[in-house]
Amino acid sequence: MTAPVAVAGAGRMGQGIAAALGFGKVEVTVVDLRDRGDATEAYLGAARAEIRLSLERKVRLGLLTEADLPGVLDRIRIVGRDLAAEATAEAGLVFEAVPEVLEIKKATLSWIESAVGAETPIASTTSSFLVSHLAEFVARPERLLNAHWLNPADLMPLVEVSPSAATAPAVVEATCDLLSAVGKTPVVCAASPGYIVPRLQALVMNEAARMVEEGVAGAAEIDRAVRIGFGSRFAVLGLLEFIDWGGCDTLFHASNYLRAELGERFGPAPMVEQNMAAGRRGNTDGGGFYDIEPAALDAYRAQRIAAFAQVLDATGQLHRYDNLPRHTGRAATGGLSTRPAGGSRN
Repeated sequence: MTAPVAVAGAGRMGQGIAAALGFGKVEVTVVDLRDRGDATEAYLGAARAEIRLSLERKVRLGLLTEADLPGVLDRIRIVGRDLAAEATAEAGLVFEAVPEVLEIKKATLSWIESAVGAETPIASTTSSFLVSHLAEFVARPERLLNAHWLNPADLMPLVEVSPSAATAPAVVEATCDLLSAVGKTPVVCAASPGYIVPRLQALVMNEAARMVEEGVAGAAEIDRAVRIGFGSRFAVLGLLEFIDWGGCDTLFHASNYLRAELGERFGPAPMVEQNMAAGRRGNTDGGGFYDIEPAALDAYRAQRIAAFAQVLDATGQLHRYDNLPRHTGRAATGGLSTRPAGGSRN
């Protein structure tokens, strides 16, 4: 997309999106729609400083050169309410990024429609409301969808794109094309509460809190287990892919056990039960959530193991043989010698 992009909302999300777009070589104008009176310039200055800070972090990380930083900053413009309509008029796409208050969303979407061209796509960034609900606030719902950026928006690659039943396919395509062009990974999902990531993480976060409450482990131990045993693994294998990898039967039986011990929330999903009944237990049966030809299975597994090793290596969790200390046996025997009585020390 060659047309400039506008972001309505100059808060943390708007600033992050602007930094991502500017870094992605797209001209972007951030519009602060709040009437701040005498505090306007101070607020806009603080927003500019935050965007610059996020881009300077990319320089320190080696993702952006010091020489390229001014060019990225030049692509990002921040204006107040007085220049909002003028700055938005030529936008090829507008992201709505105002606070998660329904009345504010309604007023902002109405304003955007009045300020942009009749065909301009509008993408809300809401993390709370369904696009099917927000579509009631616009005259042309076919150009509205949701693009849920994950924080920090300038760094996280995933954006969940959620169209309503009325959203035109061309609007979905144009939004995904823009996101891909600036280095993001768009994933299209239905208008459903929690989308994908927030819905999954709500379950996991609450379960972690329950484990602390029940005394299963302390917060530090649970978080360590998640970082090392959960996060690194699912950075390579998605949740459904992992079901196929380990076998649907493993999840099925484990879920029934946990349901009996901990409650109905742990029961197997109907689709897990259906796959079990159909004999689609994953890689060993040639099919599950994914279909992998038996002849391709060894190569697939080798590729995934190599990718997993790369993730572990990048996070300092991959141990090499030469760096491991020689095991003395003391930890396993409580410090007692395993030599036969009367045996030589040599």
